[in-house]
Amino acid sequence: MITITHYLVLSLVLFTLGVVGMVIRRNFITLLMCVELIINAATINFIAFSRQAGDVTGQVFAVFLITIAAAEAAIGLGIIVALVRLKQTVQLDQANVMRG
Repeated sequence: MITITHYLVLSLVLFTLGVVGMVIRRNFITLLMCVELIINAATINFIAFSRQAGDVTGQVFAVFLITIAAAEAAIGLGIIVALVRLKQTVQLDQANVMRG
């Protein structure tokens, strides 16, 4: 039987992978994927605690988090396209040239 502990461990693993990926990698695309992992970890927590409490509030928050993640992906991909057009790279070290 799957308990709330299983969901929390899965969420912890996803969150840890996201944070480690953000610290280690210097690629903008990888950074966006790691942010998505962190948002997904929070979504799993909201749904797990919502199920435990028997309330739908956590599921409503999860829908909002999915919407925010989709908007973040769209904006991030726009930034990636601009960075590739400007410097032909997606490395974060080159991103400081977009100031203006």
